[in-house]
Amino acid sequence: MQDKFDLVVIGTGTAGSTVASQCRAAGWSVAVIDSLPFGGTCALRGCDPKKVLVGTAELLDFSRRLLEKHTVKGKLAIDWPELIRFKQSFTNPVPKEKESSFEKVGIKSLHGRAKFVDANSLEVAGQRLTARFIVIAAGARPASLGIPGEEHLINSTQFLELERLPTEIAFVGGGYIAMEFAHVAVRAGARVAILHRGPRVLEGFDPDLVSSLSDRTQELGIALHTGTTVEAIEKSGPKLVVHARREVKKTSFTCDLAVHAAGRVPDIDDLDLERAHVEREKRGVKVNEYLQSVSNTAVYAGGDAAATDGMPLTPVAGYDGKVIAANVLTGNHVKAEYDAIPTVVFTIPPLASVGMAEGTAKKNGFRFRTNHMEIGGWYSSRRVGERTAAFKVLVEEGSERILGAHLLGPAAEETINLFALAMRKAITASDLKQVLFAYPTHASDVQYMA
Repeated sequence: MQDKFDLVVIGTGTAGSTVASQCRAAGWSVAVIDSLPFGGTCALRGCDPKKVLVGTAELLDFSRRLLEKHTVKGKLAIDWPELIRFKQSFTNPVPKEKESSFEKVGIKSLHGRAKFVDANSLEVAGQRLTARFIVIAAGARPASLGIPGEEHLINSTQFLELERLPTEIAFVGGGYIAMEFAHVAVRAGARVAILHRGPRVLEGFDPDLVSSLSDRTQELGIALHTGTTVEAIEKSGPKLVVHARREVKKTSFTCDLAVHAAGRVPDIDDLDLERAHVEREKRGVKVNEYLQSVSNTAVYAGGDAAATDGMPLTPVAGYDGKVIAANVLTGNHVKAEYDAIPTVVFTIPPLASVGMAEGTAKKNGFRFRTNHMEIGGWYSSRRVGERTAAFKVLVEEGSERILGAHLLGPAAEETINLFALAMRKAITASDLKQVLFAYPTHASDVQYMA
């Protein structure tokens, strides 16, 4: 059996759902395919459920900080099983609701793993689909570590489903996943270690702010082992033994649970891309500025499955979906641009960044001033009992253009959006200083940072 469509989309996450819905609204015949529950990473096993856990940990941390100030009495504790049930109240309805929303507008839904047959055709669950355009928005999966005992690791999806939080947890890797989950787990009562092969955690963020966050992380009791390469995982009775090497010295860590947090890769290995003459690289499908495959004009790719300059973030995936929809509907005319996109590590306190890093600005020859300060003593930090707070803002000499902003501390995840807006709309540092912000708010601190 063979069905013909104007568009077939592989993946039902943010990028895939966006392009599918917009093309269907234009009157196209559309089908979507997913081998996982409909809804994608963010809604089901990524940013949304993670933020539910973080929200509870934030409340606990806030109460403990104020307890130190003797302004509250009594100690709170996280009820992990109830927290997971609360999280599931957000995630469990998503697949059915997503599929129903597709059905309501006339988008055909198929479950299974898609494989290319030729340049314009796919096969899924024994059914062949032919389309004028095919969009690859399959997202990402945990990278294979290629070490003995890797099967003993759980991934971030499984961590978010734990009915009971083990006593001792080791995170393999030192990026977003490790730091965010570690900050939640330690506040829920676990003993936590992070094993990272690089010289510092969160390598894509400002090193000075990461240093401050790392100090706070270790104060919480989280053991940070940088320069530590994990070489094997061994089962030892009810425990796991993580074997690692630090320079030339071998070491090991015993834990109840080991979590894979060492990066993700595009989930496209088994799509048989070569049958459709779709070229790929390590970062994903090779695409041009219109997010069209460089080797097959009928194929587009977006989100984590595409090799672009965009970060693997939900807003970027949604943006990619809009770009692809515009280009398949009316021909290539919208170029993907990834300037001034903010990103946040939802630790407690959070770390946020937008634009250039200080090292990048120097390397590219920009003349700029660096406004950098630890602000744990500022009113906005003191009133919530948070000692760990800092900022670093890069302002170009002469033009007063903001090149980059890096924030650590309470509400950094919200305040960073003001800098992103300023950078996108060419609002200068001088302009920000003239704004009369509501006070006292975290946003009112911006005029002193610029």
